Amino acid sequence: MTTTTPFPTSSSSPATPATAAVNDIAVKADDAIDKGAAAGHEALNRVVQGAHHAIDRLADTAGPAVQRVQSGVHAASEAITQRAHDARDLGDEWAESVRTTVRENPLAAVATALAVGVLIARLTR
Repeated sequence: MTTTTPFPTSSSSPATPATAAVNDIAVKADDAIDKGAAAGHEALNRVVQGAHHAIDRLADTAGPAVQRVQSGVHAASEAITQRAHDARDLGDEWAESVRTTVRENPLAAVATALAVGVLIARLTR
């Protein structure tokens, strides 16, 4: 593979003033590109550092709020679980109370059930 130079040069002729001017312009353009790249790199670094700082501040602010929400959810979950357990216990107590009443007064329970059945039948007719 051969490399080509942007400007043909002849080994027999010395550098002409035009070639020297082109080379000077190329060197200045290269320097300008390097300066622009360095400035762009510095600007990018500042933007990245600013983003890091903003994210850190957001995390510092959001962290305690998230913990408060988590503790609130945990407390609510415990309260709901306790109330569900209490409701289950209350239902069991009522069922046992009804069973005891039916065992103690079987004729009254049958009569009550018959009356409730007749009432429901009349309402749904």
